[in-house]
Amino acid sequence: MALNIMELAIAQPADFHVHLRQGALSELVAPHVRKGGFSTAYVMPNLKPPITSTDQALAYKAALEKIEPNVEFLMTLYLSLELTPDEIRKAKQAGIVGVKSYPRGVTTNSDGGIESYEAYYPVFEAMQEVDMVLNLHGEIPSDSAHAKPSFLPHLHKIHSTFPRLRIVLEHATTRAAVEAVKACGDTVACTITVHHLELTVDDWAGQSWNFCKPVAKYPDDRQALRDIVKEGHPRFFLGSDSAPHPPHNKSVSTPSCGCAAGIYTSPILLPLTAHVLEAFGALDRLEDFVSTFGRRFYKIPANGNKVLLTRAAHEAIFSIPEEGYTLKDESVIPFWAGRRINWTLSE
Repeated sequence: MALNIMELAIAQPADFHVHLRQGALSELVAPHVRKGGFSTAYVMPNLKPPITSTDQALAYKAALEKIEPNVEFLMTLYLSLELTPDEIRKAKQAGIVGVKSYPRGVTTNSDGGIESYEAYYPVFEAMQEVDMVLNLHGEIPSDSAHAKPSFLPHLHKIHSTFPRLRIVLEHATTRAAVEAVKACGDTVACTITVHHLELTVDDWAGQSWNFCKPVAKYPDDRQALRDIVKEGHPRFFLGSDSAPHPPHNKSVSTPSCGCAAGIYTSPILLPLTAHVLEAFGALDRLEDFVSTFGRRFYKIPANGNKVLLTRAAHEAIFSIPEEGYTLKDESVIPFWAGRRINWTLSE
């Protein structure tokens, strides 16, 4: 029997939170931005060493563009004591878009993260002046289950002190985070990952491939994320937090060393997002979630191009590679490896 085919045209999707690593691993994963249906990527700066200066950010951007020239890479700096107001002005002139704040030790390569925000107020003032974005990894170290709620007073204090500073609370996982962002003004937005729209605590407890930071929380928290996407709130949009790790770092832990935190979605991102949103009745919000809302907040216009998605009406049509992706000596395994989903990118 012939399948009924459904197509969607999505205006130039943009991923406003992605990790592209460095060296040989970057050569493998940077092209996956486009493979997953995206042409704009907001790149995280937590490398070794972290990207703390304009010159480093521009060198990293050039390296990524050499690997994948068909993606628009939006660059960020890592908030550190070395960052000055003068460097912020230099970064803005050079086209750097934002500054990412990591509390110390909460995620990959965050040992140089911050413990108090007041010391950075001169930097935030300069960012407000030149209209750069502050990206907040909103967790408190050693408090995984309540990391987001524990952090939220910091968000409100920064927002009230710098009301014109554009702030993005990254990868929300709780109802409290959703409500906190909704209560803020129009200069505060929030990214949501596709995997946090799917997972709860039971999915990662004992399953390293579903383990990320911030960890997925409880069913009511997941419902709050789904509800805000379904509502079409304009300050909530996709940031995949796609975080590649070599399989041996994800699949193995020891008494002295846990598995790596991160879920990898880049090469399947747009079809996966369509599949997940459709499952909870939000497919009509797909373009807003992956393109319109994020681009509007970041002031990054689309160029008019569309990406086509195809769905077969009666069966799943795309199998996520169980063996993952390999280039030379590097390999990565994507989220839901081996599963079939309903959407695929049209050729």
